[in-house]
Amino acid sequence: MKIARLSYENGETYGFVKNGKVATKEEITYQTGVPIPQSIKDFLFDGWYDEIKDQSDSLPYEESISKFKLLSPIPNPSKIICLAFNYVDHAKEQNLLPPEEPAIVLKPRTTLNGTESDIVCPNFVTQLDYEVELALIVGKNCKNISEEDAKGVIFGYMILNDVSARDIQFKDKQFTRGKSFDTFAPSGPWITTSDEVKNPQNLRLTTKINGQIRQDSSTNNMFIKIPEIVSSLSKVMTLEKGDIISTGTPAGVMLNKPNAIFLRNDDKIEMEIEGLGILRNTVKFVSEN
Repeated sequence: MKIARLSYENGETYGFVKNGKVATKEEITYQTGVPIPQSIKDFLFDGWYDEIKDQSDSLPYEESISKFKLLSPIPNPSKIICLAFNYVDHAKEQNLLPPEEPAIVLKPRTTLNGTESDIVCPNFVTQLDYEVELALIVGKNCKNISEEDAKGVIFGYMILNDVSARDIQFKDKQFTRGKSFDTFAPSGPWITTSDEVKNPQNLRLTTKINGQIRQDSSTNNMFIKIPEIVSSLSKVMTLEKGDIISTGTPAGVMLNKPNAIFLRNDDKIEMEIEGLGILRNTVKFVSEN
């Protein structure tokens, strides 16, 4: 199932996506008689989705998805956790060994942004970079979970662009500020539920900048695999419903590249992960106020 958070002229809703059409929350309630909640997080994680998911095939998908603006699928998560150097090919291009345990960065929720939206960057940033990542959405609160049980707490997957200001990163000698600007975590275009992703460790993921391929790899190149990521993080912090865990980026970013071509104003970014859709954003540099 693909589930999108949607904006339209009269407000916000959510719905199931199928072949470019949407069954909205309002249509789902009308057709099933189930008064599903206004909040997408309540719907996904408090039993409502489980109650009506088996009726999804019988719903009329009448609205074109083009009628809506797609928002970041999860609003206000308690945590956005991003892994660093978790792809063998990316670590190699940085002359590093992948860390044996998850090396993480926490991004604020104000970084979240939807597809077809602008990545807004202050013009004092001089080295703006992209990172295509497979992100998972935690579906159950958990602590100290085993690798064997980790799959059961993953609700679904989406694409996340861990946008990074490398010059800020180098200046600070750590990641946080350079990855924390508003709009620096475009995600979506929707959530694909975990039952539809048969093998999340064998998905092709690509980045195109203005139509030119910059990243082209597979999630098979992750060093720490998804069950170990979830288990390891849960031994540090309680993972909560709606938390986003972004599992790292492959080779092809501009970090430490000779003659690096960093992102420029009006650049078009297109990220695709096999079976999860396409995330599209435009870079906009703005003056400081």
